[in-house]
Amino acid sequence: MSATNSPRGFLAKTISYKGGIGHWSWILHRLGGLGIAAFLILHILDIFMVGVSKEAFEALLFIYHAAIIRPFIWALLFGVFYHAFNGIRIIIQDFWPHMFKYQKQMATAVWIIVLVLVIPLIGIDIMNLLTHG
Repeated sequence: MSATNSPRGFLAKTISYKGGIGHWSWILHRLGGLGIAAFLILHILDIFMVGVSKEAFEALLFIYHAAIIRPFIWALLFGVFYHAFNGIRIIIQDFWPHMFKYQKQMATAVWIIVLVLVIPLIGIDIMNLLTHG
């Protein structure tokens, strides 16, 4: 296996590629999808715990509310919104190929929409953490 075909070579090529906003949109879209899938698996497992033991289920719910876990929740929130709005951008480009010439503007719009939605929600969550412990 050559160095570029190895996982390390692929990762180095993926991160160092200077493809601009389209490349970073591609990476974030996949990372968002992986984060959503990982959370779905975790969520299925914690719901499964209801059948095993109510105490175990409640212990897992307590973990979600721990302050140290909140940044992961915020990352998931960002991932869900980014994946959804970037997916809409991809659908627009698939159904109306002439819109591809506006790819950079649409990718920028996705960032703006996601940040406008996510930043206030994170702020509200931080305020709730500070006021309610």
